[in-house]
Amino acid sequence: MVKHYQFSVLTDDEYSYHYIGDRVKEYVKESGVTSGIVTTVVAHTNCGFVVTEPLECIMDDFKVLLHKLVDNDAEYSHAHFLPTYGRTSANAYGHLRSFLTGNSCIFPIQNGNMVMGAAQEITLMEFDGPQERTVFVDVIGE
Repeated sequence: MVKHYQFSVLTDDEYSYHYIGDRVKEYVKESGVTSGIVTTVVAHTNCGFVVTEPLECIMDDFKVLLHKLVDNDAEYSHAHFLPTYGRTSANAYGHLRSFLTGNSCIFPIQNGNMVMGAAQEITLMEFDGPQERTVFVDVIGE
């Protein structure tokens, strides 16, 4: 059996994070799948997912790390005029940061429950907001 779900998250800043694990767990319960996997995919190229302990200090440290690795003001090829868009792009840093997080995650389902560590949370990371982001959730199993 495969059950498809989707929802939107309205992000509120250039860098922000939103915990979505509870919503994904609700879809697993609603699906009726007792054994399988659940996948989440964000349908955008300048945001992503991390699975981490939901502590503000960790998220603050992650922001510092991302800004050290991908400087907003660096000279990026993507920041020049793009004929395909007909304008200059100003979000190269968002795309590069999303490379570091990835756009999906997968968890097992056992006995009708999503299996996660006690301190794990699925976190949608925004790198070019505020924007409305679409998240797809597929629950696959029996």
